[in-house]
Order: sequence, then structure tokens, then C-alpha cells
Amino acid sequence: MTQQPTHRGLRSGLALLIATSIAGFATQALSQTVPVPKPAPKARDGGVQMSAQDRAPMTTGATQAPPNPVIPDPHRNVPANIFATFDANQKAQAARVSSYLSSLQTLVGNFVQVGPDGSKTKGDFYIQKPGKVRFEYDAPSPIAIIADGSSLAVRDTKLATQDIYPLSQTPLRFLLSDRIDLLKDTNVVNVMADDVYISVTIEEKQALIGTSRLMLMVGTKDGQLKQWTVTDPQGYDTTVAVYNLDSTKKVDPGIFKIDFTNYTTPAN
Repeated sequence: MTQQPTHRGLRSGLALLIATSIAGFATQALSQTVPVPKPAPKARDGGVQMSAQDRAPMTTGATQAPPNPVIPDPHRNVPANIFATFDANQKAQAARVSSYLSSLQTLVGNFVQVGPDGSKTKGDFYIQKPGKVRFEYDAPSPIAIIADGSSLAVRDTKLATQDIYPLSQTPLRFLLSDRIDLLKDTNVVNVMADDVYISVTIEEKQALIGTSRLMLMVGTKDGQLKQWTVTDPQGYDTTVAVYNLDSTKKVDPGIFKIDFTNYTTPAN
């Protein structure tokens, strides 16, 4: 029987997702023993050329079933080298991902999240660039994540509390930037591609916390965002796979407002 994630565990998993580079976040979750997830298939390098279609926002059309997130190999060793160089194919792949992310202004869809303990949660998400996002988790989870352009809140509707983080210090800022050139604007340490995915890994180093990574994966054939994985400084992964994407739907700007009056901010 699949064990449901605890309320505390879900909250800690969300903190791993959106605040891996903030001092003092969910340290109690990092000390837990985490089972090793199943390694993902090894990627194969391959050339990818950009096209006009890749640069345009895309819509999936038919409703899709929830995907099976690809869990990265927990024993992978991504070299941390700020002077990393890439060949022409890798540069083209990174440029394709950058062009796709920059082309998006709004994005609506569903998601499946896999925490470090292997627990799965689902829900809906809404993005309006620059800087605005909302993740609504399916019942019985009381959690919602809202970014209003400058701050990001992890809200617990059951406890009427929320944790506030600067958006500029969370990995989500790379997805929410108005325009981005991954090779110029971030520290890319790895670019890989196979017949299914293009993967770009970004690394951040914080003096007091350690090294965290964000791996973005887009489809090789359709060029659309498929999933991302945040790796915290202790090496634990939180993966979010997205599906039923729609980049044409208008989003109510009111859903990105953070309520600072009806929700308290608990002390750390």
C-alpha cells in the first residue's frame, strides 16, 4: 500500500522546491533518511537545431494523462566548473531552451511532484511572466504556492499560515524571467540531449548553504517544458513534471496576489 505523505513532510518538500538557496529553510527535513529513487535512463548527446516553431508558444490540445516524472540518477556527478565550455550542439540545445522560455508570457497546466521521499502530489499551476506563478495542490493537501513578482509565499490554508521568501532567491526565478539566455545569465554546468529530452543543469553556490542545482528538461521533438528537478545542497531531489500545457489561456491577475492579512507568518 502506498503511504500518503505527512502534512509536515509535504510542507518540507515544498520548501525544498522553492527555497533551496535560502538560509534556514526546512533544515529538519534535510536530516531525514531518504530512500534512493530509481535512476533515470542515461541521456545521449545529439544535435538539435532551432526552428521558428520552437520559438513560438505551444499548446498541447488534447487532455493528457498525468506523466511519470523522470527521476534523475541520485548518483550522478555533474561537474561544477564555472569555466565549462560546450560544443556547437550543446550551445544550440541551450539556445533552444532559452528561446522557448523567453517566448512564453503565460502558461497554464497540471503538474505531478515527486518529493525526496518518493511521495507524489498533483495539482494545477498558472504562470504569468515576469515573476508570477501559482501552484494549487489537489485535495486533501492544503498547500498553495503564490509568487506576485517580488515575493513568494508557501500557504497552508488549513493552518492559515504562510512562509514568505524573496522570489529572487528561489530557483523558480529562472522559469519566471521575462527573457533569459541560460548560457549568459546563469551558471550552466551541463547540457545533454537524447531522442526524448533536452536537459540543461544550472548550478548555484551559496557560501553559508552549499551548492544547489536546477535541471530543466524540455521535449526534443515538441520543444515544450516537461519537468524540472531541484537538488538541495545535501543532494536530495524534488522533481516536478508538467502536462496539459496551454500558453494561450488568459490568466486572472488576481490569483497572484499574496494575502498578508488573513495568513500569519510563523517564526523560524
